[in-house]
Amino acid sequence: MASAAEKLQRVTGSHVGDAQARAFMDPRREGRRIFAEAWGTFLLVVVAAGGGVVAAISGDAIPLAMRVIAPGLLVMAVIYFMGSVSGAHLNPAVTLAFALRRNFPWRRVPGYLLAQVVGGVGAALFLRSVFGSVGELGATLPGAGISGGQALAIEVLLTTGLVNTILGTAAGARNIGPNGALAVGGYIALAGLWAAPISGASMNPVRSLAPDLVRGNLHTTWIYLVGPGIGALLGVWCEWVLKGGPTPEGTAAAQGELDGEGGS
Repeated sequence: MASAAEKLQRVTGSHVGDAQARAFMDPRREGRRIFAEAWGTFLLVVVAAGGGVVAAISGDAIPLAMRVIAPGLLVMAVIYFMGSVSGAHLNPAVTLAFALRRNFPWRRVPGYLLAQVVGGVGAALFLRSVFGSVGELGATLPGAGISGGQALAIEVLLTTGLVNTILGTAAGARNIGPNGALAVGGYIALAGLWAAPISGASMNPVRSLAPDLVRGNLHTTWIYLVGPGIGALLGVWCEWVLKGGPTPEGTAAAQGELDGEGGS
């Protein structure tokens, strides 16, 4: 009979320890992971979209630079406090990339995506209930004079870099630790600092879809669905070129490291 590690290897394509594999394959822990993804995405969208909302009601008391750095700091914190539970994807593009990279089983992708959408929409509803429909609910939109094609190109580029950063740090078992948190959070802040005036620097379909759904305006949503999707594919391709096949460390980062009775 195949061990838990062998079963997990068949669905992810990489080697992991048997204890870790048993923990990850244990369906009793799936609810914890789903909750972690929903809660983490809620926090991310509250911060990312909330910056625009608060700026609108405070007369731009929060400068753009502060608004784009905040999501990077939030992602950094989430990786620290729950990366070991679910892998802290918080982004459908990241979940897709981990699955394409064979670090994450496809059968678990729908649950993660649903959790992320629920968390994101919940955050947008929270912002509307507290502040009303101001500041376009923090929606990501092409900047003044920027065409849809230009914004799409930037979202593809930014997401490619984000996915490459996440996969690259995960490949060395660093995504669930200080190096991965700093690298990923730092990249998000850096991308926002130079690209937010162009496309909003979303890099995350749910971060953009949630405010658009709640405010009832989907005219530019396609940019933030297609762009990160293509960027995820390109990011995975870059990682294959740079490092070859998937690694056990990458699988551990994508799945979390719950093990034993005292696992988080």
